[in-house]
Amino acid sequence: MSKGAAARYPRAEITGVVLAGGRGQRMGGVDKGLMLLAGKPMVTHVLTALGPQVATIVVNANRNLDQYATFGYRVAADPIGDYYGPLAGMAGAMEIAATKYILTVPCDSPLMACDLVARLYRALSQERAEIGVAHDGERMHPVFALLQRDLLPSLYEYLQSGERKIDRWFARHKVAVAYFADEPETFINVNDPEERAAVEARLAQVRLC
Repeated sequence: MSKGAAARYPRAEITGVVLAGGRGQRMGGVDKGLMLLAGKPMVTHVLTALGPQVATIVVNANRNLDQYATFGYRVAADPIGDYYGPLAGMAGAMEIAATKYILTVPCDSPLMACDLVARLYRALSQERAEIGVAHDGERMHPVFALLQRDLLPSLYEYLQSGERKIDRWFARHKVAVAYFADEPETFINVNDPEERAAVEARLAQVRLC
């Protein structure tokens, strides 16, 4: 996407949401957002990439809320359930956001594309959809999503019915897919020490947003 195309999306209408509310089970229960990566908490790298792309940011967290607050953004815990997954984090962010859209990303994918939000918005706008979702050319990545904030009642109804699966809720709404086959590193996450070392090495080489 050209710089001109990227500049035309309504940044002021989008709240970025960093999803850091999981248990970190694959990392032995570590709060991954606060885990050091290249000498900084991993969430710092995500915030650095996301900040220029959105109007404001909310961090979704269910533990260490005071530590997340030190990054200077509002922190929202899941408003429902006990670690119900990313949909609960989305609901918490929708509750406090003052913008038309929220844009969600995970806290453990620090190599985010600098035009992630612009491309998701373009797909959503062109398809007149309610949700824009990223796709790496092989599979969808549903936590990299742009959602209309007025979907909150539908989301609460779904969660309160006992459902948790993100793809099944997405299927209730019109979804547009944005392809990022040219930016596959966006979706690399850190789940073990080997991945951590590889991402640290890559961070030393890539251009920051």
